[in-house]
Amino acid sequence: MLICILLIALAGILSYLLGSINFAIILSKLFVKKDVRDYGSGNAGMTNVVRTAGKLPGILTLVGDICKGAAAVSIGRFLLYPYLYGRFDHLWLLPVYGAFFCGTCCMLGHIFPAFFGFRGGKGVATAVGVWLILDWRVLLIALALFLAVFLITKIVSAGSLLAAASLPVSAYLLYPLGGLTGQQANRWIVTLLAALFGLLIIVKHRTNIVRLCKGEEKPLTSKK
Repeated sequence: MLICILLIALAGILSYLLGSINFAIILSKLFVKKDVRDYGSGNAGMTNVVRTAGKLPGILTLVGDICKGAAAVSIGRFLLYPYLYGRFDHLWLLPVYGAFFCGTCCMLGHIFPAFFGFRGGKGVATAVGVWLILDWRVLLIALALFLAVFLITKIVSAGSLLAAASLPVSAYLLYPLGGLTGQQANRWIVTLLAALFGLLIIVKHRTNIVRLCKGEEKPLTSKK
C-alpha cells in the first residue's frame, strides 16, 4: 500500500507542476516583453493576454492551458489509477477519482504556479482540458452556457461563472461520466467532486463577482 500512496503523491505533484507551466506569463513575456500580471486585470489568463499582447498569444495561451489540463487528467484516468486498481482493487482507486484528483492538482498549479511566485490564472481554460477527458458532454453543456452568456454580454467572467456552476448538475444528470465511473463509483461522490471543482473556479472569480454586481466588469472588447 505504501507504493500506492507514493505513486498517487507523485501523480499529484506531476499534475501540479504541469499546471504551474503558465502559458499566459510565458507568452506575454515572449511576444511583448511584459508580465501579463502587471497589466489589465492582473490575471494570468487568456482574456488578459488578448488585451495585453494580442489575439495570437491569447489563442496560444488558450491551447496550452487546455492541453496541460487534458494531460494531467490522462495521468490519473489512463495511466496510474487503472494500474493501481488492477493491483489493489479498492473503490477509491477507480479511474474517475484519479481523473478528478490529477485534474484538481493541475488546476491548483495553474492558480498557484510554483514557477511564477504562486500568482497564476483562474483556471477556466485548464478546466476545459480537464473536462474534455472527464466527459465531453459535460464540457459541451458548460461551453454552450458560456457562449450564450458571452455573446449577450461580451463578459468572459460571467460566462465562466455560469459554466462552472453547471458542472455538478451536468455530472449528476449524465452519470456515469463518459463511462469513466464504471463498477461501483458513487453518483453523489462524483457530483460532489464536480461541485468542488466548479467551486474552485467560482472562488477564484470572487473579485469578478464583486465587479459584476457593481456593473463595473469590462467586456472583452474593452482595452482599458
